[in-house]
This record gives sequence, structure tokens and C-alpha cells, in this order.
Amino acid sequence: MQIITRAVGEGALGVDNPLIERLYLSRGLTHADETEKSLASLLSPLGLIDIEKAAERIADAVVEQQSILIVGDYDADGATSVALSKLALAAMGAGVVEFLVPDRFQFGYGLSVAIVAVAERLKPDLIITVDNGISSLDGVAAANAAGIDVIVSDHHLPGAELPAAYAIVNPNRGDCGFSSKSMAGVGVAYYLLSWVRHTLRQRQWFNSAQRPEPNLGQFLDLVALGTVADVVPLDCNNRILVHQGLLRMRQGHTRPGIRALVEIGKRDLSRLSAQDLGFAVGPRLNAAGRLQDMSVGIRCLLADDLSSARALAQELDGLNKDRRELEQDMVADAELLLAQVPKIDRSFGVAVYHERFHQGVVGIVAGRLRERLHRPAIVFADSSEGAAGEIKGSARSIDGLNIRDVLDTIATRYPGLLIKFGGHAMAAGLSLKHVHFERFRSIFDGVVSELIDEDTLRAKCFVDGGLTEQELTLETVDTLFAAGPWGSGFPEPTFCDDFELVSQRVVGAQHLKLVLRKETRLVDAIAFRQPPLDQRIKRLRVVYRPARNDYGNTPTLQLIVEYVEPLA
Repeated sequence: MQIITRAVGEGALGVDNPLIERLYLSRGLTHADETEKSLASLLSPLGLIDIEKAAERIADAVVEQQSILIVGDYDADGATSVALSKLALAAMGAGVVEFLVPDRFQFGYGLSVAIVAVAERLKPDLIITVDNGISSLDGVAAANAAGIDVIVSDHHLPGAELPAAYAIVNPNRGDCGFSSKSMAGVGVAYYLLSWVRHTLRQRQWFNSAQRPEPNLGQFLDLVALGTVADVVPLDCNNRILVHQGLLRMRQGHTRPGIRALVEIGKRDLSRLSAQDLGFAVGPRLNAAGRLQDMSVGIRCLLADDLSSARALAQELDGLNKDRRELEQDMVADAELLLAQVPKIDRSFGVAVYHERFHQGVVGIVAGRLRERLHRPAIVFADSSEGAAGEIKGSARSIDGLNIRDVLDTIATRYPGLLIKFGGHAMAAGLSLKHVHFERFRSIFDGVVSELIDEDTLRAKCFVDGGLTEQELTLETVDTLFAAGPWGSGFPEPTFCDDFELVSQRVVGAQHLKLVLRKETRLVDAIAFRQPPLDQRIKRLRVVYRPARNDYGNTPTLQLIVEYVEPLA
């Protein structure tokens, strides 16, 4: 493991705490206004092309009481986008607002022709896609032919051709000048809905009696959850959305479904962090779309009371436990299959397929392989909605490699090899014929080797220097907590220091509890899934995150060990 200290940029941000100023500068902030986290600092919706046209059409549907159908995606971003859209439109006075999320095992992703056929039975006047639609050329054409207007609200990267929708709101459109390209689907939907409210306000639709103007801030908990769960980079705009959503949750102003998911994840709502959303709440919500269908997750988010929300959260928790068991088995099988591939240790990109792999879990397994091998990885399973002999893969990349560009290069060089593909820089999906898998694996490895060098494949651990003896306190933990949210693209602070090893003991069968000394200060630490260290070792280099340990009557400082290296 190569430990690299993050470079600290030049300049001053006007932050009172020197440690936080250092952390912000090392994460690329250059101006004081980039540290702002108030809603007033959000970018203007008018930067999004087509947003006015889309909002006018949706406002027409609200005023004329037309039937609106929300078509979402089957992950947490899609679920929060659907819940947000349904709740916000209802709060604005819309009449009929239904939702439809494709069953990934029957229909696959997005507004497909088959989904439009299902949608027609509901007789909508308007379809709004959320967290999908930018690649749904045939589906939008089918809706147009059926006389249904389509508004696409999406954040995925577009292909060479855009669908012929009534309007397309997507910051990643080539002709869109909106400076934040990292919004999740739920963030785009929030922006669109905010402009729908503005449009209705201009039409004097709201009044103080029967139809009050809704405060859309009440839905920021959904925006924060979807943004973090989709692992989009937390640029300045996204940090504001997540921060404001977390504030509402900590104050208890959150949907019963989110509260129930926080409870079952054994997290403290009053001190909820982005990491809690990413590791405890998001996975339970995602489990519905991975193993079953996302409707149970959406119903949890839409639940009006805590009792029904808790029942749905319990169901989601059970699905998540099943998902974890599947994941562990698939990772073990994938590693065994890769070990049988000649010269796999010299591969730049890895791809693996097995007929028993579960289509809903391949993305997580690809992420695990990426972490363990520090290589871009693609895991394939049989496609349930495609033609016979078709397999569907989920790709995860490493820093420095845009995985969608890799797939685009392959599709250009080898026409017909990929049936379809799409996604982001760090994650993508694709499908191909099973008979082409071995050929694809070789081509994928070759294209990746052209785009990165061996140094990119070296496992690296980026740290923020060390903490002094005086900084190893609970006060520092609270300061770091308040300076967040931390997450993708704005990583949680991690430090590296040398310690004297005072004692060690195994807890929970596979975790190592340590007592470390830095100068005169003793501090507790825990290293998860770490075997015992040689008893002769006296000093350690430790990469860690300072955290609060609330076990017992009095909170104490505890270091969460990310990496440990014995010193001579």
C-alpha cells in the first residue's frame, strides 16, 4: 500500500479552524464562497437548458388536472426521485400522479418500449422520467406515437443522439451550461420541481387557503439520501443539498420511512452523517431493486406513519441480509474464476461471468473486485430481460479511468460487440452475447492497458497528514463532523501517524481492539477484519479516522483503523 499525503492548495478560505482550512484546500476549494452551505448559495435552476419548457408543461398538467406518470429507476437514486416527484407534485395541487418503476428482471432499465406499453394502460397525459430517459430513444418515440408527452429528467451521460422528448433536463447534455455536472437524478428532479413551483406561483395558482404554496425544503431529506446513495461527487452544489437534507434529518424533520431505515440501521438520527446514509440507509433501500422490485422501497419512503414505515423497513432489512449473503458467495466464486485465468495478475482490466451469478448484485461484486484488485472490474450475469444467450454486466472503475469512455471505445472499434451500454465515469452497465464474452474480456483488458499505466493500478491510500497529540480529542471529532458532509469526491478526512502499540485483543471473532500511545497520550483504536499482530511488534504506522465511541455512559475517542503497517 502506497500512503500519499494530499497536497494542500495555496490561498486562504477564511475558515477559523486551521485543520479544516487545510482539509478544504487539499480538496480543491479555492474561494471562500465554496465553503457556503446555505440554500441561498445553490446554483440557479435557469442554468439548466429546457427547464423552463419542462416546467411550463408540468404546470399545465397540474392546473388542468391531467394524469401524470413518473417513470423511475430501480436504485436508491431512482426511488428517492420518484418519491420526491410524487410528494412534491401532490403538494402543488396535482390531481393524478402515479409512478412506474421497471422490474429490472423483466423490463431492464429506463423508459423502454415495453414499459411504454405498460404505461399506456394507465392512460397518462404526461410521462416524467426521473434518473433515466436520456438513452431511451425508442421508448420516447413509442410514447410520442401514443400521444403521450415525455419530459426527461436525468443525469446520466447522453449518447450521440438525444431522445425526441418534449423537454430534456440534464446537466450533462452537451449543450447545457449548468456548471454542476455531478448532480444525482434526485437533484435534477428537485431543481425541475422547484421551477415548476416558480411557474405555478407566477400563474397565481397558490393561495393561502385551499391551496398553499409548499415549502420544497421539506423534501431535502430525500434529495440528500439519493445523492449520497448514488455516490456522485460532492461538489459545492451537492454538498449544499446533502448538508441541508442532513440538517432536517438531525432535527427530526424527516419522512417516516427514512426515520425507520435509520432506526433499523442502528444509527443515531440526531448525529446522522453522509456516511450513515451511504452505508446503512442506502444499501437497505437499494436491496429492494436488486433482489425484488423497488416498489417496496418507494412505499417505505412514501409511508405517512412510522408504524407502516417500520414494517416496510423491516422487509427491506431482510432483503439486504439476503443481498449480503449472495454478495459474499459471488465474490468468492468470482475470485476463484479469476484465479483460473492465465496471467490474470498482469491484467489491466478484469471481467468475469458465471451462470449462477445474480443480475441484481453484479454491480456490488464488481465494486468488491475493484477494491481488492485495484483494477476496473466488470461482472456479468445472464440477462433476464434480454434475448436468449445475452449477458448483462456491471462495471466499476478506478480513479483515472473513465469506464464509459472505455466502453465507447470498444463499441466504436468493434461494431456489434456490445448490444448496449451506458453510465458514468466510475460505473457503467452493458450487455452482450454470451458467446462473445471471452473476446470481450481480452478486448477490455487491452483497451484499459492503452489508457492507464501500471502505476495507476497500484493501491494508494490518500491521507491528510497527521494529528498532534493535542488534536486527538472528541472536540476534533465534532469539528470534523460539523465541517462535512464528506463523501465521494470530497473524501472523509483520514490521517496517518506512528504509534507505540500498548496492547491488542481480538473482539467479535475477527476485529482487533488496540490501545495506542502517541507521545504521552493513550488512545483506543479498532481495526475491523484485522488478524492479530505479531506480539513482538512494538510500533505501528496507522491510517485512521478519529471517531466517537458512544458505548457506555461517557463518549470516548476511538480511532477507526483503515490500514496498519508494523514498523521496525
